[in-house]
Amino acid sequence: MSSDTNYRSAGSNDLDLASLFGLSGKTAVVTGGSRGIGYMIAAGLVTNGVDVFITARKAEACDAAAAELDAMSDTATCTSIPADMADAAGLASFVATLREHTDSIDILVNNAGAAWGAPLGEFPEEGFDKVMDINVKAPFMLTQELLPELERNASPEDPGRVIMIGSIDGIRVPMGDNYSYSASKAGIQMLARHLAGHLVDRNLTVNSIAPGPFESKMMAYMLADDDSRQMVEGNVPRGRIGSASDIAGAVIFLASRAGAFTTGAIVPVDGGISTVRLG
Repeated sequence: MSSDTNYRSAGSNDLDLASLFGLSGKTAVVTGGSRGIGYMIAAGLVTNGVDVFITARKAEACDAAAAELDAMSDTATCTSIPADMADAAGLASFVATLREHTDSIDILVNNAGAAWGAPLGEFPEEGFDKVMDINVKAPFMLTQELLPELERNASPEDPGRVIMIGSIDGIRVPMGDNYSYSASKAGIQMLARHLAGHLVDRNLTVNSIAPGPFESKMMAYMLADDDSRQMVEGNVPRGRIGSASDIAGAVIFLASRAGAFTTGAIVPVDGGISTVRLG
């Protein structure tokens, strides 16, 4: 090393916003993209020039959401491929249809999820099987199936990205009786780290995001009236629930050149619930 090194390198790459966070021209898959967090993520990607394929179990809802998302951009498209990702035949059908449209994927967001609550002592086996199948098995199987497409355009400078949507309930101990949900979210967050370790030398990064409360069907019962909404917001150090810009921003970071050096991470997007809440 030269003795006059000043340690003031700005690197050889552009550091402007468009270069660091630009995603225009990329292709993404977002599961569970017809509503809630999945829709917010898809909207953030489409708005920034990413061609997005969304999937959801209900065809009508998936088609309607894709039409709305497609209209958000003049430079990118959104395509609906309805499928039940928890079912092997449904997943295979989705992949086959996807391959009719594209032979490469730059970003895979495994977002589709389910929850189940029941008192301890009454929690049914079905409540574990369904949640684990949708929240853990399906993301693993889809990621495994799409490895060729994820690797096609991947490079050391711009790796393919897999983003798992976990939950703060996979980090903290929840107050509720959603036992299979918390187990599944802890599982998908560990699975992301495990996959990251095995795919890092294949120019693929795998990270997970752990959201707190957002507007979604899963949270609808807690946000339905002003009193319960205020209770939820009062438990968030930032004093509000998450917005589309919060979750889309985290995904854009992980999917862009700014996030190319990040893999195996769990990123809480929860207003500080799992990180700074006192007491």
